[in-house]
Amino acid sequence: MGSCKGFLDLEPKSEATDENFWKTQNDANSAVAGMYALLRTALNGGYGIAHYAYGDLASDEISSSNTYPYSHVVNMNWSLSLAASNTGDAMYLLRRYDNFYKVIDQANRVIKYVGSMDNSVFDNARTKNFLLGEAYYIRAFTYFYLGRIWGGVPILTEAIAPIYAENQPAATPEQVMEQSLKDLQEAKKLLDWKNLVNADFAVRANKGAAFALEAHIGAWVGNYSTTIAAADSIIDSENYFYVSRDSIAYKTIFNGKSSEGIFEISQSANNEGTSVGIGDYTLATPKYHRLHASPKLTVTKIRVDELFNDRADKRRKFTMDTTVNTSFVICNKYSNLTYPEEGNNAVPVFKNNIIIFRFSDIKLLKAEALAATGRATEAKALLDEVRMMSGLGTWSGTGSLMKAIFDERARELFLEGHRYYDMVRLYKHHGIYEFLSTRMSQEQFQRGKYRWPFDPSLLNQNPLLIQTPFWATVGF
Repeated sequence: MGSCKGFLDLEPKSEATDENFWKTQNDANSAVAGMYALLRTALNGGYGIAHYAYGDLASDEISSSNTYPYSHVVNMNWSLSLAASNTGDAMYLLRRYDNFYKVIDQANRVIKYVGSMDNSVFDNARTKNFLLGEAYYIRAFTYFYLGRIWGGVPILTEAIAPIYAENQPAATPEQVMEQSLKDLQEAKKLLDWKNLVNADFAVRANKGAAFALEAHIGAWVGNYSTTIAAADSIIDSENYFYVSRDSIAYKTIFNGKSSEGIFEISQSANNEGTSVGIGDYTLATPKYHRLHASPKLTVTKIRVDELFNDRADKRRKFTMDTTVNTSFVICNKYSNLTYPEEGNNAVPVFKNNIIIFRFSDIKLLKAEALAATGRATEAKALLDEVRMMSGLGTWSGTGSLMKAIFDERARELFLEGHRYYDMVRLYKHHGIYEFLSTRMSQEQFQRGKYRWPFDPSLLNQNPLLIQTPFWATVGF
């Protein structure tokens, strides 16, 4: 079920393969599973941490990196010049979106071919509809993800034979989000709250995942009524619950498939895991990861003390090792690791799911939306709910309620791929700027520096593609 490597030449290599493949329910299910595998590859790109590179590294969580090229990613030096031959460089890979279009291509093929399969080959109509719903969801999610990173990207919604493939211009950022929402409406019609297989809870899409994505799209574009309605659907479903913030129970969130999990990328099952995931960048000796004396990504004790200023916070106590060093803190959310071999030089295998959406995220997203629409009392109630789960008292009421909600999201979702986008939203919609001026000034933000550049190789391959606005003025 592979896809081509060329830019936007991402259609199946062989029409004959498609003609011979789409015959049974197992074929359809395998094709759908392939979408998730391709998405996992995309989010693990750039030396294993693309999801966190986009969503965390340039935020106020990470102060520096001792590993190339992530020092440049942290400092938003995203126009780093590379030799044309250096196609394996992480910066090159992060500036390209090939892997995401492979996901979209696979979703397009599922929509085309499963949709035309005879109903009689499926156990029932629900099964066929659910598989189609997953494809619409994955395409919606991928366009949302691309839109946050680059803004405007090409929109492809059909599986086309390679002979007809052609380069495409980028749609506007607004059109990308509209496409995502359009696909999401189809997904919501076709999906149920319960997965086809119970074991697929959280790691394959269902109606909960669809509403979570809709809530996030609403917040991203500033349509907070959409966010409130979608969040209410999740909460009212009673399918998701808080995990205790006490020690061992709390860690189950990041191992994956906890009661909070709404949508995750599976990599903690018996046959899964990675040696280059986020744990490789955040853990160190003596307690974790024997190969590193200090983490590749630096979280400073100063920042953790500032953010988790109440020492009663269980999240600080159980996910932040603050005593191992005077200058850095080890975030141990991703410490579910094994050593298949013995010895001090044994390579660890990290077995944590990538947590995309979870229950407390949606609760706080709803709080943001309520505060933005003048419903402060209800917003504070949700904020206090999350705080009290973590061993804190109710919010004091001092200062900005909106900032208090975003600060709570910073504590609750630390190093889960949200903070950078939260900081973008906090300034765009609420006028509160928290980026370091050494990385991006407010004037640079206004010119679009917060969006990633396209790698020059993409522009060379596709003459219809135009560099993102700020980076077009910088040069490579």
